Amino acid sequence: MSERMTIHLDGRSIYDIVLETSFESLAREAAHVTSGRQVCIVTDSNVAKLYLEQVSEILSSCSRRVVSFVFPAGEESKNLSTVQKLYETLILEKFDRKDVLVALGGGVVGDLCGFAAATYLRGVSFIQIPTTLLSQVDSSIGGKTGVDFLSYKNMVGAFHMPSMVYSNMAVLRTLPDEQFSSGMGEVVKHGLIQNSAYYQWLEDCASEIMERRLQTCEEMILASDLIKQHVVEEDPKEQGVRALLNFGHTLGHAIEKEMDFSMLHGHCVALGCLAAAHISRLRGKLSAEETERLSSLLARFGLPVTVSGLSADRIIQATKNDKKMDGGTVKFILLERIGDAYVDRTVTEEEMRRGLEFICR
Repeated sequence: MSERMTIHLDGRSIYDIVLETSFESLAREAAHVTSGRQVCIVTDSNVAKLYLEQVSEILSSCSRRVVSFVFPAGEESKNLSTVQKLYETLILEKFDRKDVLVALGGGVVGDLCGFAAATYLRGVSFIQIPTTLLSQVDSSIGGKTGVDFLSYKNMVGAFHMPSMVYSNMAVLRTLPDEQFSSGMGEVVKHGLIQNSAYYQWLEDCASEIMERRLQTCEEMILASDLIKQHVVEEDPKEQGVRALLNFGHTLGHAIEKEMDFSMLHGHCVALGCLAAAHISRLRGKLSAEETERLSSLLARFGLPVTVSGLSADRIIQATKNDKKMDGGTVKFILLERIGDAYVDRTVTEEEMRRGLEFICR
């Protein structure tokens, strides 16, 4: 089964998101971007072993020349030093403004490759080929690119839309369990912020999802992508409603930093979602039953619902260095109800502390 959706901005078609169950259609779909051009596939050391040879062969059939840039897997590579090495490769391989980068991998690869594409020669085209659940439902869509700076996550970046997103959902079968569960952190977030019926569907289909039944996963990815599509089209540069996608991220990013990036992004987001849900409960928006229901659902997807060994004060302090700060105020996302999120600038340190106590119990 194949699915396609198109991102529109200002009434114009910007790029397609293609959902497939193989790489069979990749050459045909990519040709409008890569034909007659040089292509540099950017990937990490884990994904390279699995898919680099296959994707290189396919793209060689629809481009002038294919080279690759492989960097060590992990968040610790998502920095300006790696980007600098990629720039050097592109310069030595004589890449010009009409040539194309291809991000083959998860969120780290997509963010780093996208940032390089946004800044090399003031901007070149790039294609996203996401290979993790998290990147297929979230990070590959919407044109947010960036790298970490020192210990600050995604502090340096740019908005740069891809020319295409090609998701081969069959790659989920090779994804480690913890990486799959990490993606589910973003999936559950989508239901929480905008679609209560989808949230209910996730509860009903949890077993099939965790068994990675391809048809169920395809339905899930399509639903999440439609939510992301709607938000991105309404607010491409995060001036308004797109901020709702940061539900769980204010405390989640701070936890990620305090864990020295040893915990996967989606796991930290899940913890941040649960803490934010508890703050929403303290404000009378959610019931205790709804908060526990969320905790149970996250656990079913292999996501953490508690964390230990962290200082609430240090986490709260880390939120003040978050890129989502607005005029010195933490821009927090809370729930009015399941499926309905809103931006709040009045969350106090005491409320954050109580939210953190709920997940540090």
